[in-house]
Amino acid sequence: MLPVSTDPAAANFPTSRVRTRAEAEAYVASVCFKHGPPELMGIELEWTVHHRDDPTRPIDTAALITALGEHAPRSLVPDSPHRPLPNGSVLTVEPGGQVEVSSRPTTSMRSLFTVVAADAAHVARRLDREGLVLGEHGTDPWRHPRRILRVPRYAAMETAFDRIGLDGRLMMCSTAGVQVCLDAGESHRVAARWAALHALGPVMLAAFANSPQLFGARTGWASTRSRVLLRTDPPRTRPSSITADPATSWARRVLDTPVVCLRRDGDDWTAPSGVSFAEWIGGALPDPPTRDDLDYHLTTVFPPVRPRGYFEVRYLDAQPGDGWMLPAAALIALFREESVVDEVLTLTAPAVGRWVQAARHGLLDRTLARVAVSVFDLACQLLQGPDVPPGLSGQLADFVARRIAAAGDR
Repeated sequence: MLPVSTDPAAANFPTSRVRTRAEAEAYVASVCFKHGPPELMGIELEWTVHHRDDPTRPIDTAALITALGEHAPRSLVPDSPHRPLPNGSVLTVEPGGQVEVSSRPTTSMRSLFTVVAADAAHVARRLDREGLVLGEHGTDPWRHPRRILRVPRYAAMETAFDRIGLDGRLMMCSTAGVQVCLDAGESHRVAARWAALHALGPVMLAAFANSPQLFGARTGWASTRSRVLLRTDPPRTRPSSITADPATSWARRVLDTPVVCLRRDGDDWTAPSGVSFAEWIGGALPDPPTRDDLDYHLTTVFPPVRPRGYFEVRYLDAQPGDGWMLPAAALIALFREESVVDEVLTLTAPAVGRWVQAARHGLLDRTLARVAVSVFDLACQLLQGPDVPPGLSGQLADFVARRIAAAGDR
């Protein structure tokens, strides 16, 4: 994850009561959209975890704790030292026992991929000693969702999402993805980069859809993970609006999103149903919110692209092995130069908004397949030079060609 620098507007925002909606919106816009040259990048990789001898068996929490050892997060082992992985990445655990490796930010793609691959391999070896393996799909293909993290945050989220349906539990406990973190860019380019990341989303989602199965059966969706996320809690998980001022639009969305966790002493953080943060400011709950409450609320809104001072791209399914390198490399290459970002906007115009088609049909959607050809041709042209891992451009070209050919044969 990329660091969020201190912003004067944020520094001047009181830590005590949030007094008005306008004050809160200004704060959200200032901390979520940081400006500067697009230099840094990062990667977060999630995997489901399975028993090698029977991947359908519920995860043995004790075995997982033993495997992770000193790297286990405190949400799983309260007294853990939670040491970084050997190359500096941080390991965390999702509610259902999925493991996540998060890199430090860097300016070098080659260094980033080397570090993340080495730390992921370290985690895989530790799991292997306990008879555990990393999953290869964006959803757990076999098991029903079962939460192993017994912390107030996830208990409150589970309660809130259960009011809507099963998808919230699935999202928390049964999904895994590839997340790529990119700088938001200079102030005059933020809106274009935001729009391009969203326009590209359905194309990337379709090309790397990798979650066709749930509960031991095919779902009829190329990316069941995306279906789950879109249905979990739409105000919280749907793609964002594309406007000329994404910071203002995002701040309004955040304030209108219901509070899902109400932090308090004890283990019960359940929030009243349907109370937005703006309504909390207006007095809908007994105690007024603070800046810390607003910061925490920001962590509970997770659309396909999330602004966190940088752009966290969340629309990719987990990939088998080192397959995560292909979509990550394409995204990094397409957003390094502003002239290329403009070209991405032009190429992806026919694909704008086709999130559901991408999740359901993948590259069987002819519009997405046509756009994918041109987008990935451009990405492969850009994946040249000393900072690109050897052979990556050819691997990406071969992967996309196979995916498009397979879709054309159906």
